[in-house]
Amino acid sequence: MALKRTRGEKVFSVFNVIILLIISFITLYPMVYVIFASVSEPVRLIKSNGILIYPLGFTTLAYKLVFQNRSILTGYLNTLFLVTVGTGCNVAVTALAAYVLSRQRFMLKRFFNLIVVVTMLFSGGLIPTYLVIKSYNLLNNRWVLILPGLLTAYNLMIMRTSFEGIPFSLEESAKIDGANDFTVLIRIILPLSKAIIAVMVLFYGVSHWNSWFNAAIYLDDRSKYPLQLILREILISNDVSAMGNDLGANDQEMIAENIKYATIVVATLPIMCVYPFIQKYFVTGVMIGSVKG
Repeated sequence: MALKRTRGEKVFSVFNVIILLIISFITLYPMVYVIFASVSEPVRLIKSNGILIYPLGFTTLAYKLVFQNRSILTGYLNTLFLVTVGTGCNVAVTALAAYVLSRQRFMLKRFFNLIVVVTMLFSGGLIPTYLVIKSYNLLNNRWVLILPGLLTAYNLMIMRTSFEGIPFSLEESAKIDGANDFTVLIRIILPLSKAIIAVMVLFYGVSHWNSWFNAAIYLDDRSKYPLQLILREILISNDVSAMGNDLGANDQEMIAENIKYATIVVATLPIMCVYPFIQKYFVTGVMIGSVKG
């Protein structure tokens, strides 16, 4: 039998719906605006003031110019390399370290856990980090965007706590059958930790996809620039000179805004398309890794 809702509960539900609709609009409208502006006609977009609730005409010239730009395509390839290779290395190293720190028989467990926590509070700073990277001859090398951040202390703590929640009896049974630590990790721990692994893939993958600061500091060769650094040049430095070379100066100036919006869409759409496939693991994985049972 359904309980009869009081007048106060109905009013509360109405206010909740209104607030959630407002928050949804505030969250979604900037993305909708960027998409509409990217396909609007340049002249009408420049003259427009205020919000956009529909495209002002329709043209895909900005996207055509974006994909014709060699820097965008090169940046895409570099970013895909960082996301695939970097995320794979990050998850592998994090899983190995988390497994060691989660084992009860590891004598130096508390010491190394303390060391990891200290790195979350203190760092050497930008200049010492730059000198260390220079001493290892990693400047202007793609691996400089992967190796220094190979392990994140926060993600290590989450995965370690998740591994600690797996019954120790499973490891003991495997040890009795002759399994070593690698066998326990690969065949027992990891298959039972799919949710937390998905979260780690999401955290590291998004971090690599959005990174540009390290590339701006450590890379000089434009052919190694990731996509976000190219995007920064277009948006912050207002540099669209590499696009629309076949257009006149006035046409380049008019379509510059469309190019900026189209570049934002091109740079963010792939990661937004991947997120829904990992979303079902996200809340579960974070809760598993954040609460010790």
